[in-house]
Amino acid sequence: MRARGRYVSATFGRKAGLRLARGADTPVHELLSDREFQVLRMIASGRTVKQIADEIALSVKTVSTYRARILLKTGMKTTAELIARSSESIGG
Repeated sequence: MRARGRYVSATFGRKAGLRLARGADTPVHELLSDREFQVLRMIASGRTVKQIADEIALSVKTVSTYRARILLKTGMKTTAELIARSSESIGG
């Protein structure tokens, strides 16, 4: 039987861990790349992944990857949680 889960590289895991270890007081924009922060703002404004992809000329898969990285880096589990917390942090 094979365990199921998501794979992240050791480097990515270390970087994400270090960013999260800074504490909850770290502003969201310091945790995320510029593109991830742009995607976060668009998600928080209510756009769908497809709308975001169309607007910034990326594939839906790429935007979904950014969303997954944002969730990982912020320690959140759902888009709803992401939207609620990001609205507080970025003035959503």
